Amino acid sequence: MMNSLSGRFLILTTIFVMLAEILIFVPSIARFREEYLQNRLERAQIASLALLADDMLDSDLEQELLENAGVFNVVLRRDEVRQLMLATPMPQPIDATFDLREGTALVLIRDAMMRLLERNDQVIRVIGAPVREAGLLIEVTMETRPLRMAMIDYGIRILILSAVISIVTALLLFIAVRAILVKPIRGVVGHMQRYAAAPEDVRGIIEPNATVTELREAEEALRSLQTDMIHALRQKDRLAQLGSAVSKISHDLRNILTSAQLFTDRIETSEDPLVRRMAPKLVNSITRAVHLCESTLAFGKAEEPSPTLTLMTLDELVADVLDSERLAVGDHDVSLSENIPPMLMLRADPEQLYRVISNLVRNARTAIVSSGNAGEISVSAYEDDDNWWIEVADTGPGLPPKAQEHLFTPFQGGVSKGGTGLGLAIASELIRGHGGALELDRTGPKGTVFSIRLPKGDGF
Repeated sequence: MMNSLSGRFLILTTIFVMLAEILIFVPSIARFREEYLQNRLERAQIASLALLADDMLDSDLEQELLENAGVFNVVLRRDEVRQLMLATPMPQPIDATFDLREGTALVLIRDAMMRLLERNDQVIRVIGAPVREAGLLIEVTMETRPLRMAMIDYGIRILILSAVISIVTALLLFIAVRAILVKPIRGVVGHMQRYAAAPEDVRGIIEPNATVTELREAEEALRSLQTDMIHALRQKDRLAQLGSAVSKISHDLRNILTSAQLFTDRIETSEDPLVRRMAPKLVNSITRAVHLCESTLAFGKAEEPSPTLTLMTLDELVADVLDSERLAVGDHDVSLSENIPPMLMLRADPEQLYRVISNLVRNARTAIVSSGNAGEISVSAYEDDDNWWIEVADTGPGLPPKAQEHLFTPFQGGVSKGGTGLGLAIASELIRGHGGALELDRTGPKGTVFSIRLPKGDGF
């Protein structure tokens, strides 16, 4: 219990209330001492008035009056005449004199603390003003032991009362804290535990109902987190199901394409010049499709192969990409061009780089065709001391804001209507595998430019 929030709050409350009571205790003791001394002066004044009424008091009655007043002698000054009204032998000389007429708060507190700490019995002189203006001053001599014992008794009663107040206050605050803070916090923890046990169950989403502002903000933040996590888990589940389906389709498609490769050998022996010219491109396309199916199967097993980096000429690969896209352009007014330095050599995986550039060019061509306007697509490349750079630019309508926000996120960064958003996500992943980066340089009504950065590394 002491390690809980409410338990520690109970202890701290008790300590703080006790500290506050101690701060009150010191001036209270000083006030009690002052009232005690003032009371002795008043009793002594009453005893002296009895003597004024009858000058013939015997010694026994005088001793009784002094004992009732709790003093050894009484001096009353009336009309500038100092008179010893009552007297009895003192056991020891006077140790100190205290004038209550001039005592400030700090002086009274100091004298009270000194009296509590002084264990020896002393005789003191106390001077004060008579009540009801019955003279100029009155002074008495008295011993300090009864005063100190009365102060100790009063202090003990004050401390006991302070302890009771502290405990009652702490218990009330303990109950209030448990009701206002601890119970709602336990409710939040309970929702978190239930959500952790079944993160996809929407019944575990917390419904904010706290009246404390900070707790309500925590509940709202937890609800937002739970909602986002449920959506993320559902999306991951859909991706897993899709991956399983794609793996099955890729497996069968690979078998079909493998069979198609067997027929390309006969096509290459054809005497038709057009067929002989198109046959290598068909073979390359089927080969790439087979490799894509194999990579998809590996990806479905979480075994995406690392790129096989080889030195290659970029212009041949880009020419192959553009030739394939020209066939897809058909009757649309879309022109394709390249600006690749002759014999520019770079180190990359040819199949993966083909997929990346082909994806960017195909997306550009789809955007231009969808706009219904003429357009141009160009692929350029250059190098610096550290990197090779490939740019794919188009004069299309630009990317919509939603596509820019989730450009490289699967199933969220789709550009064209009906698109899955997988193309750019896969392309970005392939370039990251090379140690480079695929980035959107700019986009707008005048077109879009993507850049591919491939690091050179050592030896270049």
